[in-house]
Amino acid sequence: MTTTRRFKTNLRCGGCVAAVKPHLDREPGVARWEVDVASPDKTLTVDGDAAPEVIQAAVARGGFQVLGETGTPPPSAAVAAQPAATTYYPLFLLGTFLLGVVALVEVRAGGFAWGRAMGNFMGAFFLAFAFFKLLDLRGFADAYRGYDVVARRVPAYGYVYPFIELALGAAYVTGFQPFATNLVTLVVMAMSSDGVIQSLLAGRKIRCACLGTVFNLPMSTVTLVEDGLMIAMAAVALLGGH
Repeated sequence: MTTTRRFKTNLRCGGCVAAVKPHLDREPGVARWEVDVASPDKTLTVDGDAAPEVIQAAVARGGFQVLGETGTPPPSAAVAAQPAATTYYPLFLLGTFLLGVVALVEVRAGGFAWGRAMGNFMGAFFLAFAFFKLLDLRGFADAYRGYDVVARRVPAYGYVYPFIELALGAAYVTGFQPFATNLVTLVVMAMSSDGVIQSLLAGRKIRCACLGTVFNLPMSTVTLVEDGLMIAMAAVALLGGH
């Protein structure tokens, strides 16, 4: 019989989740699992018929611990906690600010030019997102490794990625080598979106590291749209010769 069990763990970040993933995925009695690293108990939720001892052993093989089984929270509590855990307000607010800055720059320039506005928006986007990631570089790298295909294989990439965004932001704002800048953006964001797509298809509920560890943003289609927007803009710029 399939049941849902919840366990308190010491899985603190996306890197921790990545370490136990192959062991939980191999258990035939585990139909589905997820970890809420943002919760106080770092809750591991498992659907299936695997015994608690089996789940504990699988987590231990990944180098971490199950600290005990917890009860199912009442429906009212789960619903009440949902808005705070899944709000995208910081992301939408940041996007609005970036659009406002670009609009002000265009007003000062005396006219609207799509190529210039798009480049300034992409530059502001990368600079702002790099800033939030660099506030807690190690925390970002750990969270990013939990779903990014490159960082999972090369952990150091998680530490380098914010600096790539920083360099791209500076390049867009200054107009440095537009073709190379757009090409690098296209490649980097395509690799990033690959990990997002895999996580969404697997139904994993994990933390999105797009704004670092400052905000608790869940991985969702919003994250994919964010990456897709940068890919589309870079592709348009390349095709248009901007």
